[in-house]
Amino acid sequence: MATEGLPVKLACRVVEVSESGYYARRSRPPSVRSVRHAWLTDLIRRAHFDSRGTYGIRRVHAELTLGQGVAVGHQAVELLMRRAGIQGISGRPKFRRVPGVVTAADRVERQFHRDNPDELWVTDVTEHPTREGKVYCAVVLDAWSRRVIGWSIDGSPSTALVTNALGMAIDQRRPTSSTVIHSDQGTQFTSWAFTRRAVDSGLLPSTGSVGDCFDNAVMEAFWSRMQVELLDRKRWSTRVELARSFTTANVAIRRSVCSHPSSSKLDVVSQRQQHDLQLPGST
Repeated sequence: MATEGLPVKLACRVVEVSESGYYARRSRPPSVRSVRHAWLTDLIRRAHFDSRGTYGIRRVHAELTLGQGVAVGHQAVELLMRRAGIQGISGRPKFRRVPGVVTAADRVERQFHRDNPDELWVTDVTEHPTREGKVYCAVVLDAWSRRVIGWSIDGSPSTALVTNALGMAIDQRRPTSSTVIHSDQGTQFTSWAFTRRAVDSGLLPSTGSVGDCFDNAVMEAFWSRMQVELLDRKRWSTRVELARSFTTANVAIRRSVCSHPSSSKLDVVSQRQQHDLQLPGST
């Protein structure tokens, strides 16, 4: 405060220190600790600069201790880097929300277990390369049975891709007014067309948080198995070839008796058979 032009007497009264203590502090030489901190800060700046601004706390600490033989603790490096405003480059993606976009609330909150069919549907999109270009696949799963109840394939990640998959699920099942359709906050799922299709069919839209795969863990697990069992098993030549194989795999998953990761598969299969007999077109 005194350095900003305020009278010393007034500044000391505000911060409740004596004038003699203030002048004694000004005339006192720098402490050993402050000198060491200034020296370490200079070394940290140099190590950070030599890394092209990429090193964070851990690698700067390793450079000082292992590379230069400086005895310094990890917490001291963290303190000095924070004071100097030095930070490394984070590998985590940066998500930017579009202001004014209203999304549905999270009605699931990572609780995916359901005791009855058509209580919770989950959906997501994945992409896979071919020699002709990428193929985009949208899938809708019933969280109760983990069966594919709707899917769509296209050459672009458009709103029509996810809307067609949802339409297929609606046509094949009997959603109630309490059926929840859960997705991430991708632009396709927050679009007017997808939301309108869901609401007009009596579904309750639900979205997880941005950039958090655990909020849609059931779909992430499905795509993980699909990558292992189909998509990554060969290099696809054309979009049509991959689309046909994907469709065949979805049909096989729908008919499989072991697609649910539950330990009591026989109970799940029995319930599926009883439920499937009640669906339209099953007789």
